[in-house]
Amino acid sequence: MKKIPIYQPSLKGNEKKYVNDCLDSTWISSKGKYIPMFEENFAKYIGSKHATAVCNGTIALHLALLTLGIGPGDEVIVPTLTYIASVNAISYTGATPVFVDSVESTWQMDPDDVQKKITPKTKAIMAVHLYGHPCDLKKLQEIAKKNRLFLVEDCAEAIGTKYNGKHVGTFGDIAAFSFFGNKTITTGEGGMVVTNDKTLYNRAVHFKGQGLALDREYWHDTIGYNYRMTNICAAIGCAQLEQIEKFIVQKRTIAETYKKLLSNIPVTIQPEEPKTYNSYWMVSILVSQPQQREPLRKFLYEKGIETRPLFYPAHTMPMYSRKFQKHPIAENLGRRGINLPSYPELGAIEIENICKTINDFFKTNGK
Repeated sequence: MKKIPIYQPSLKGNEKKYVNDCLDSTWISSKGKYIPMFEENFAKYIGSKHATAVCNGTIALHLALLTLGIGPGDEVIVPTLTYIASVNAISYTGATPVFVDSVESTWQMDPDDVQKKITPKTKAIMAVHLYGHPCDLKKLQEIAKKNRLFLVEDCAEAIGTKYNGKHVGTFGDIAAFSFFGNKTITTGEGGMVVTNDKTLYNRAVHFKGQGLALDREYWHDTIGYNYRMTNICAAIGCAQLEQIEKFIVQKRTIAETYKKLLSNIPVTIQPEEPKTYNSYWMVSILVSQPQQREPLRKFLYEKGIETRPLFYPAHTMPMYSRKFQKHPIAENLGRRGINLPSYPELGAIEIENICKTINDFFKTNGK
């Protein structure tokens, strides 16, 4: 039985050519021509003035927060419905994550709840563009400006996503992207910090390179970190970036096919709001009742179809649940959601098979 994975990267461009060039040149570590090439091309693609490459997406978030000077005693508002890296990066700095609920129609952080959670200790809002759909950036910008807060964009799942025709990652003070193996473009492991502020960019570069002083060799004037990307990873990134528009078109086509074939089946697909452009990192569905999810996933697994649950809300995790909280929409979404196979080269026949299997489940088990 042929298995359909939840995700697999497409590496059919110049990846091997560029990596072999690194090997031939012996520039395989954190210096080499592909690193600045990747940074410059990525910044140009999303319309940002500055970009600096790092070793993974979690590090990108941590570096972004460090760059803003966030630390102990500060609070950062973050959606509870997110991958744990968003929250952990806040904790790494010594700051406190403050959770907010989701908007049911988009699954993104609720701006009204953000406003309610602001205190004198609040330093920043972290907008996580979940599963490729943008947050309500207009409202979040207004809240941040009104309260003199930093706006950090977690774009790990949203490469190519747009809000009002503009790429996410360019609305806040600073943003972080991920290039893990299951992201829209990959470097294996990797990330990028982007900003339009030259000072923030210089601080990010300084921190990620062990705090090395600009004008004195082997002199370190702050506690820095080894967060640099390798030339080999950047080479893969350059090749992937050459194909990004093709990947996004493929993923949007996959999403539209799912929407069409699941239209008469009792599941709900994550919507695309007006004036947004969803890059559909993952195509995700909701079942009607939480108790349907695991039986459906088991049924799909037995047919060779891999799935994943939506993220568990972070406030339910042991290390973040010491204080009792209720975020009912996020909790409800987290209990009902399933990620379906969404990789760029997923074919129409495979999607038809997946949708038929979902339909067979509901025929057998009722709606």
